[in-house]
Amino acid sequence: MKNNHPFVVGITGGIGSGKSTAAKFFEKLGIPVYNSDTRAKLIQNENSEVKAKIIAAFGEEAYDENGLNKAYLSKQVFQDNEKLKVLNSIVHPAVFKDFEDWKTAQKADIIMKEAAILIESGSYKDCDVVISVIVDIEKRIARTIKRDNLTREEILSRINHQISDEERIAKSDFIIDNNGDLAHLKSEVEQTFIKIKKRV
Repeated sequence: MKNNHPFVVGITGGIGSGKSTAAKFFEKLGIPVYNSDTRAKLIQNENSEVKAKIIAAFGEEAYDENGLNKAYLSKQVFQDNEKLKVLNSIVHPAVFKDFEDWKTAQKADIIMKEAAILIESGSYKDCDVVISVIVDIEKRIARTIKRDNLTREEILSRINHQISDEERIAKSDFIIDNNGDLAHLKSEVEQTFIKIKKRV
């Protein structure tokens, strides 16, 4: 396999599904992971062109002395689908380019792209295989309350802005069930890794 064309595995899942934890297990198995959400935050804070576009679309309040004003932006976009589309149209192309640069620099045969909105953004089409991490909704809510300090209503609002697990499953090659404990998740990741290697 040529190094300039690594095999791209996409991994996604709704809020509180544990996709980042699953991605970390894949990383321990030797797969470099590109975290789209982390990179998107960096780009929104450091890319002057992206910053200018966000301020033009959402006003000066979009940034404060600490950088991106996430609370202000979240309020704007989670209540208004049109505003969400505007934000995504600014951020997605920059993240796409950033991922392509990262991919070119990788030496591994298999790499992974982790993204909450892998399906919605259309970037699943650039992956060779797609994994969805699936968890019962009540578990997702409980985990997110613990992690993000959000209310049940705020979490449900975010879940409603994401596509359903059924839609994710329809576009996925592999499903990881994360309804068990960490040991169960690790074992699901290891089994999926074996299947991916067969595809490569």
